[in-house]
Amino acid sequence: MSALEIIGVVTGAVCVLLAAREIIWNWPIGIANNIAFFVVFWQHKLYADATLQIFYLLTAIYGWWKWAHKDHGSVLRVRNTSRRMGLTLLVLLPVVWLAIYEILHRWTDSNVPAGDSLATTLSLGAQFMAGRKLLENWLVWIVVDVVSIALFLYKRLYLTTTLYAVFIVMCAGGYLAWRKAQLQAAKA
Repeated sequence: MSALEIIGVVTGAVCVLLAAREIIWNWPIGIANNIAFFVVFWQHKLYADATLQIFYLLTAIYGWWKWAHKDHGSVLRVRNTSRRMGLTLLVLLPVVWLAIYEILHRWTDSNVPAGDSLATTLSLGAQFMAGRKLLENWLVWIVVDVVSIALFLYKRLYLTTTLYAVFIVMCAGGYLAWRKAQLQAAKA
């Protein structure tokens, strides 16, 4: 356990708590999390997860802007994933998974290319959905957390494993909170 792993765990927990409450400060705290985990994951040869942190950093900037941006005087509201968006993700994500797997398998010394690429691919989809406040992002995150727990246990990142177990509970809470907000907005 390193200081960077501790920083990553703390900022990760705070980020998800704030996101579940739709508090915009989840994005800058997430940036600190991305920097810490980039280093931790790279050191443990989780190259796809490390590279994913760069994507997270960029999407944090986008998400921060999107959540703050006002369209016609209103903020972005929680909504469901459209059928078209869902089908697009179901077609696109397996292609991305295979591409990342091939890169890791052929050009790195990763000993977990399938799991690392799967967690990364699903994270890309979930983060894309979160930036648009699509309710189902929380369900995808739960799957990411389960896959990641297996990876982190294997890599002996026990504190990070614990965080991802807590993330499952936080994601369930986030889903319920966002669903409640969505129903309240529909009544207004």
